[in-house]
Amino acid sequence: MAFHTVVQDIKSLRIQGAEAVAREGVRSLLLVLKESHSVTKEALIAELFFAKKEITAARPTEPCLRNALEYVFANIYSYTDDHNFYTGVSQRIEEVLHFFENASKKIVRFSAAKIRHHSIVYTHCHSSTVVSILKEAKKQGKKFTVHNTETRPLYQGRKTAAELAAAGIPVRHFVDSAAGVAMKDAHLCFFGCDAITSYAVYNKIGSGIFAELLHARKIPLHICTNSWKFDSTATMKHKEIIEQRNPEEVWHGAPRKIVVEDPAFEPIIMPHITSIISELGVLTPATFLRQVRKTHPWMK
Repeated sequence: MAFHTVVQDIKSLRIQGAEAVAREGVRSLLLVLKESHSVTKEALIAELFFAKKEITAARPTEPCLRNALEYVFANIYSYTDDHNFYTGVSQRIEEVLHFFENASKKIVRFSAAKIRHHSIVYTHCHSSTVVSILKEAKKQGKKFTVHNTETRPLYQGRKTAAELAAAGIPVRHFVDSAAGVAMKDAHLCFFGCDAITSYAVYNKIGSGIFAELLHARKIPLHICTNSWKFDSTATMKHKEIIEQRNPEEVWHGAPRKIVVEDPAFEPIIMPHITSIISELGVLTPATFLRQVRKTHPWMK
């Protein structure tokens, strides 16, 4: 596969999920190294920086992708010769891939421990991490039921329901407007996430209002994600960019005078979150933010 094919796949959403986008974006740098005709280290560095810009532009709303690339480029000028440069960059890429694999195992282990026998777990949309957590809990012999909502207009929640049913996990699937019913008897909730800022966690549209209702009903909400989804550039003044999808997804051929809104994500404010479960542990939002800044000083 060529580098520009990967970039196009990221841009066109053929590659989906924040972690999958980050993994493939970083892997594509290996293609740049292999395909390059640069004769000097300086020229290759310039080529890699241009590739980084193209990958980031393909999915500008993904902090996990930006952080993964930032890790690879953090010490790119420290290599002394061409051999060390190629080996060093390749090693940094492998370290990124290892991070995601290792982080995922820890998140699954920490989160599955939250599920008790005969629990009802509520979730929304589709998160491969959340699905892995639920599968792990079943593997441990726990008996529980999952209630999930469909996530219109693209119905990613159906993917969650289908994968859980295939794994032998009892699941009840609800339309989004029945979220209040879906979570009524829930003992806890797991959400994935696309971005974490100093003031909120961003997840699929619907998550913010559902989190507000979970909080009012005193149902614990756990955000399950790796720490590289932290966006250090987002502030209350310069907030996270929310992707606006094609209105045709919501209403194909809507009357001309109707403005159809199709935001993909929305914020969950920190007071509505019980914990953020990452490779750093099961932490309150405030503790998580302090730990991220301490653990990843290279994040910019």
